[in-house]
Amino acid sequence: MANQNTIAHRTSLVKMLAAKVGFDFCGIAKAEFLEDQAAPLENWLKAGKHGKMSYMENYFDKRLDPTLLVPGAKTVITLLYNYYPAKELPKTKNYHIARYAYGQDYHNVIKPKLRQLLEDIRDSIGDIQGRYFVDSAPVLERPWAQRSGAGWIGKNSLLLTKGGGSYFFIAELIVDLELVSDGPIADYCGTCTRCIDSCPTDAITPYQVDANKCISYYTIELKENESIPEKVAGKFENWIFGCDICQEVCPWNRFSKPHDEPKFLPIEDLFGMDRDKWKDLDRETYQSLFKGSAVKRAKFEGLKRNIRFVSGKE
Repeated sequence: MANQNTIAHRTSLVKMLAAKVGFDFCGIAKAEFLEDQAAPLENWLKAGKHGKMSYMENYFDKRLDPTLLVPGAKTVITLLYNYYPAKELPKTKNYHIARYAYGQDYHNVIKPKLRQLLEDIRDSIGDIQGRYFVDSAPVLERPWAQRSGAGWIGKNSLLLTKGGGSYFFIAELIVDLELVSDGPIADYCGTCTRCIDSCPTDAITPYQVDANKCISYYTIELKENESIPEKVAGKFENWIFGCDICQEVCPWNRFSKPHDEPKFLPIEDLFGMDRDKWKDLDRETYQSLFKGSAVKRAKFEGLKRNIRFVSGKE
């Protein structure tokens, strides 16, 4: 085993390399079984609050134990990447898409950075074993982020940070390298319930979201050939892909700072969209507006369904 001075030096080096690649935060947690997450996850699934996202039921053990994803894992490195835009898409007389989907698909932006970081760590420290993840594997990213000192899990179930709010993508490196762990920080939500009170579909209970009531779930995860239930008709507040309401009302997001990632900038044509243009959206325009975008998850038919659902209830 490396001595403590070596471990501390390696930890500082990893954080420096993460910043050099462009990540806004790098935190460290010991790779171990997430015992405190087992019962909440099981209860959430048993209650069916994952909706039709059946993949959430898979790999239950792997979600809780990082050593099942990376044999011999000693450390989970959490990384944050800011996506808060300097310029909002027009809101007046318009339909809305979530800020995270303004530009290029974050998977395609962040994965190369993770690959580069892992290579840089290997070049600097040696032939370590590890894998990187960004919202694409059975990893409980928010609990790991909380354990690494990145922030705390808010009542809207999102990671909140004191210095920058919640507009961050979360990624992880799970490695067989021993590093100095950062301690978790306290929950600073206090008595605030703005996210809960502002959710138009009542999807949020403290620290949990019911997908069966969530605008983001219906506009992104629901298959394009499935209908949005009438029980939520008239409650989408013009959101056609995702929803940022619980982030918009969160007091901690007054500290959000604009990102400096060119690939997250929306193409200029998106600024010219209005309700009429959305209603008339054809496949060719859809392909032009959302080439390489996360909006492609909804597919053309799904986005058109969302637009019809929202426009029909105005």
